[in-house]
Amino acid sequence: MNRLLAATLLSLVSSPVLACDAVQLGTIEVEQAWSRASIGTSRPGVVYLTIRNAGTEDDALVSIDTPISGMPMLHETVVTDGIASMPHAMEVPVPADATVALEPGGYHGMLMDLTQVLKEGESFPVTLTFRNAGEVTVPVSVQGVGATDAGCSENNG
Repeated sequence: MNRLLAATLLSLVSSPVLACDAVQLGTIEVEQAWSRASIGTSRPGVVYLTIRNAGTEDDALVSIDTPISGMPMLHETVVTDGIASMPHAMEVPVPADATVALEPGGYHGMLMDLTQVLKEGESFPVTLTFRNAGEVTVPVSVQGVGATDAGCSENNG
């Protein structure tokens, strides 16, 4: 069983995946999951994605987990008096019939203690845990160091 799980995770890490592809969990839909290439493993990585709650009940993203980070966390960029900080976020609200983006300058996944270099063109799995909907694992595509989005266009995502 552990070998099957490891093989599945390895296939996600080594195969290219479109960040635009949506992954469904009940009324929760996750798409455009992406990260930036890292320079070594000493600096943290990031995870950005879009969550759509098509349901009638509010939910919340309460944690993230991935084998490529020793300490994955949810953070929120906050600007106070012109100074930005990124405090830990206990959860990311996902209201009913709404879309929430984890994006540069807002909520995002912070990947501390990387266990591998994030290389452009590769992907890795991230498991999202929602308060009500439960867990779903999504593939995260790694974009270039200077990327500002998942690289999706209206025609492919």
